[in-house]
Amino acid sequence: MKTNALLDFSGLPRFDLITPDDVKPAIGELLARSRELVERLCADTAPASWNGFAAPLADGIEQFSRAWGIVGHLHSVNDVPPWRDAYNAMLPEVSRFFAELGQNLQLFAKYKAIRASSEYATLSAAQRKIIDNEIRDFRLSGAELPDAQKPRFQEISEELASLSAKFSENLLDATNAFAEIVSDDAELAGLPDDVKQAAREAAEKDGQPGWKFTLHMPSYLPVMQYADSQRLRAAMYRAYATRASEFGPTELDNTPLIRRILELRREEAQLLGYANYAEVSLVPKMAESVGQVLAFLRDLAVKARPFAQKDIAELTDFARAELKIEALEPWDIGYASEKLRQARYAFSEQDVKQYFVEDKVLAGLFHVVETLFGVRLKPDNAPTWNDDVRFFRIETQSGELIGQFYLDLYARDTKRGGAWMDEAITRRQTAGGMQKPVAYLNCNFSRPVGDKPATFTHDEVTTLFHETGHGLHHLLTRVDELGVSGIHGVEWDAVELPSQFMENYCWEWSVLQQMTAHVDTGAALPRELFDKMVAARNFQSGLQNVRQIEFSLFDMLLHADFDPAGKIDVLDLLAEVRREVAVIIPPAWHRFPNSFSHIFAGGYGAGYFSYKWAEVLSADCYAAFEEAGDPFDAATGRRFLDEIIAAGGVRAALDNFRAFRGRDPRVDALLRHSGMITA
Repeated sequence: MKTNALLDFSGLPRFDLITPDDVKPAIGELLARSRELVERLCADTAPASWNGFAAPLADGIEQFSRAWGIVGHLHSVNDVPPWRDAYNAMLPEVSRFFAELGQNLQLFAKYKAIRASSEYATLSAAQRKIIDNEIRDFRLSGAELPDAQKPRFQEISEELASLSAKFSENLLDATNAFAEIVSDDAELAGLPDDVKQAAREAAEKDGQPGWKFTLHMPSYLPVMQYADSQRLRAAMYRAYATRASEFGPTELDNTPLIRRILELRREEAQLLGYANYAEVSLVPKMAESVGQVLAFLRDLAVKARPFAQKDIAELTDFARAELKIEALEPWDIGYASEKLRQARYAFSEQDVKQYFVEDKVLAGLFHVVETLFGVRLKPDNAPTWNDDVRFFRIETQSGELIGQFYLDLYARDTKRGGAWMDEAITRRQTAGGMQKPVAYLNCNFSRPVGDKPATFTHDEVTTLFHETGHGLHHLLTRVDELGVSGIHGVEWDAVELPSQFMENYCWEWSVLQQMTAHVDTGAALPRELFDKMVAARNFQSGLQNVRQIEFSLFDMLLHADFDPAGKIDVLDLLAEVRREVAVIIPPAWHRFPNSFSHIFAGGYGAGYFSYKWAEVLSADCYAAFEEAGDPFDAATGRRFLDEIIAAGGVRAALDNFRAFRGRDPRVDALLRHSGMITA
């Protein structure tokens, strides 16, 4: 009889052996084991203790979480029908188990008993924080609800998990469903050679003449930025803007899913005794109230909007005078912006891209990590889910293993969009020794074209540094208790701090000198071109800031004041937000919410503001290196590692920040880095 590879926890996931057929039996067995453990612990009449109850429960459920994490990961990066079916078949069972767990009054009572006991004071800070977090999370899971309401709360949890998965699948399927085939090479004017070659190869792969353009980022963005053909840009823009909406196949329309998700979140919040879902979302976050978040966003909007208005006025004037575009349409903005950047700073992003060759970029990234944190990164071997995937290890200077990570850089039809970090294995102390952490780093960049290596835009390099920051937060933790190790237990509006911090190194000359080599000549990025990039760093930063504020404000209001059963709909609310903060108003047929997977399928519901909130923290942390006069200042780097990166969720994130900075955060560094105030 074949051994089920999903039940092998002896080391790294067996991606060479795991199949969709393994999912149901493995997850079924692990669920049964977990339920049996819970039953046994509940039946134990001895006074609850850390070693007798909390530790065995965490240990017992960890294998189940790990196995389900592998299934969820493969659903994200290899979303072929067998994996989608296997994931969705078990999703209700898994959701039901976690809902049952969160409502188990006997478990809840045992955690409360530990906190009330004399043992609590003798526990480590990490253990005490886990107990506190568990008690909070039981309350948020409906443990204190009357018995009559608990089944409904469980139903809501299961349905929300299913709707989130469906939202993500619809978006991927709708993205894959569209292709623009260009047969007239005149329509390719302005496009970079590597983009045209990739489009030609895509068409050939489908057995078609001409050039195939898709809505995946490596194909879509260059068209919007470089294609002289307004017809082509308009067609691509409309297809992208209306994905997973009523303008496409009914079965892929996310509109009814959005309304249902909002209804269920609202009902869940009211069952728990909160006025709205935003209040529930903020309980485990740094931000104290909906009002505080709204005030923060609106204050930023007041500061950023004049810069955004100036940006759009300059762009409109330039497009009219230089490009003969009288009325600037949304599909013209990326194109006109790139032309204005070239005119103002005498370089294009395409010029820069030629210098960021994949292996050189990785070597530069690794050098930054090694120098900042005193570690070594090396290639390693492991089974992977795709031939594109690379694997690495992080060691101490003396060669001791700290952790490992998978790097999946390229876009694929079977991979969800965007970039993200996820955990495969979390650091923790076990009976057999220290379990070392393992991470997944996922991006959607252009793969190599022809016989040349992959090259990345500077934005893509920044994205890679960002996701590596998340990875380091998971991998470099020194916390040994699962519940607060790495990113576990860290407030959601603080998890972006390490990732945004790392982005700053993409703007340091000493870094870019080492991580660039022209794809044809091997020459490093010229200082003159770097200076132009720096001069253009805050090009249209006003527009970029108000865009993020628009998304954040929409998300928070959607989960606070908005009634999904009321007279105004989601698009009406978005229009209101845009009237308040935006300077670019998209067409009435734009369906942005239908692809806003961060808040409907990615855990950021009533939490998208975290990007701006954490940006304040990360800019202020980087300012400590600026004040030291060296982006690699050893003492500052050690303190950042000790107080922020390695600290996990043992302390409140604000306490971590204060321990590093010696004071509360200030918004000044963010405004300065964004060009909205001078030093």
